[in-house]
Amino acid sequence: MSKPVVAIVGRPNVGKSTLFNKLVGSRVAIVNDTPGVTRDRIFGECEWRNRKISLVDTGGIEPYSDDIILKQMRKQAQLAIEAADVIVLVTDITSGVVATDSEVALMLQKSGRPVVLCVNKCDKIGEPEPEFYEFYNLGLGEPIQVSSVHGHGTGDLLDAIFEYLPPENENDEDDDIISVAIIGRPNAGKSSLVNKITGEERCIVSNIAGTTRDSIDTFFENKYGKFKLTDTAGIRRYSKVDDDIEKYSIIRAKMAIERSDVCLIMIDATVGFAEQDSKIAGLAHESGKACIIVVNKWDAVEKSDKTMSEYRKKLENDFSFMSYAPMIFISAKTGQRLDRLFELIVTVSNSSSMRISTGMLNDLLADAVARVQPPTDKGRRLKILYMTQASVRPPTFVFFVNDAELFHFSYQRYLENRIRETFGMQGTPIRFIIRERGDKK
Repeated sequence: MSKPVVAIVGRPNVGKSTLFNKLVGSRVAIVNDTPGVTRDRIFGECEWRNRKISLVDTGGIEPYSDDIILKQMRKQAQLAIEAADVIVLVTDITSGVVATDSEVALMLQKSGRPVVLCVNKCDKIGEPEPEFYEFYNLGLGEPIQVSSVHGHGTGDLLDAIFEYLPPENENDEDDDIISVAIIGRPNAGKSSLVNKITGEERCIVSNIAGTTRDSIDTFFENKYGKFKLTDTAGIRRYSKVDDDIEKYSIIRAKMAIERSDVCLIMIDATVGFAEQDSKIAGLAHESGKACIIVVNKWDAVEKSDKTMSEYRKKLENDFSFMSYAPMIFISAKTGQRLDRLFELIVTVSNSSSMRISTGMLNDLLADAVARVQPPTDKGRRLKILYMTQASVRPPTFVFFVNDAELFHFSYQRYLENRIRETFGMQGTPIRFIIRERGDKK
């Protein structure tokens, strides 16, 4: 992963996330007039002059605040600055230069990184307003007028960024990355898991429910492969969500599921299973994603030699609708069984993308039908003419039959079990499409 990194920083509510969304071309970061909506680093990508650029949106920097969340937001911004090739300092023309802008500018000058000064909310086209010229006092060179809402000036901003980018590396692309969405209820330890895996505080961790708001992408490589880990906001029962920002966060979590290859369904071992866990798992199941049930905080559970087997048996009953999903007991705090977790991620991802030849499928079908005869109804027997695989992620199989109504659910489940026994396919749902003879759909 050698795309240049550009960090977007500034004090709260100057329009950093709006600018980020405009450059990325989609509403990746939550935008709201409430200061402090963006808390963690949000990653996205844009392309300019045939060069792909990784963009990092950060929470607003308040240099002297003692608030616990604001202090961690400041730390997140500092980490983004240290990792960036170029920094964009976003300011607000409607409020002019304030003391916080000067403090942030001084911090950026000390970082030694190239800085592009963006004066946002310049919504009028034409000559700059008189207030524009006071931004020269920040000592960061020539400011650039931008309207992140309307898109004015974003081309000039990207041109200025482009001048500071490091030389292009031919090996910028990686097509073998496994996208992993970490989902679950609040406080299950999703952010702690990302931080433990990466070895740094990529996500803010707090006992306050709802600390994570955006879906945060983290790229990571180890001996098992290349991964994009997406930490998502905890999903609570909708009746308990009374905050607009949290509603947007839940939508982001659902979007993260849609664009993932594998979903880790996090369960807090100290709290146990709740109905909401099955609803969250259902989102991944209905989306056809490979899934792993991850029981976190196992180090905090008082155990005997039967505790894990009893816990596993209960969860197998609770998650009976997705019996294909493997289960693992980990500790994000100590790192217990994280190697085994990555092995499972690779296994279920491979299962989800597995392709089976039509010949092998029909050999299996002939053997399965010989073992257990298809069902009959009023003297009419189901005939399965042949089957083929239509797609992957999830593996989808098309059956051509004489009468779809005869293809009962119980026989479909029997054939699904035979496919899993023969080809593995651990951790992935399987879809069946039934076609009658002569059906042209």
